[in-house]
Amino acid sequence: MTDVQNALFRSLADPTRRAIFERICRQGEQTVGALTAEAGISQPAVSKHLAVLKQAGLVHDRHEGRLTHYRAVRGALSPLADWTAEMTGIWEKHFDRLEDLLNRMDQ
Repeated sequence: MTDVQNALFRSLADPTRRAIFERICRQGEQTVGALTAEAGISQPAVSKHLAVLKQAGLVHDRHEGRLTHYRAVRGALSPLADWTAEMTGIWEKHFDRLEDLLNRMDQ
């Protein structure tokens, strides 16, 4: 597993952080204040979660006056999709071999 994949998994392992990221993905660009209003945690806690998401490359921030807006990075989950596809291929091969073995045992 690559460092990028590890960073993505670590950043999305936290349910609160995952919920914040999902909200940004579903609803588009959000301010810290808007995210805090629905997160059920303090603004400093939301900001810490956003910093982890930003460090992992999942979100970008944009400053406008005193407000900071966060948006999801298009394609940021591609390394995880690639890993999932690779693991799916491995398991499909295992199941194909098992099916072959069972077919030979039936003969």
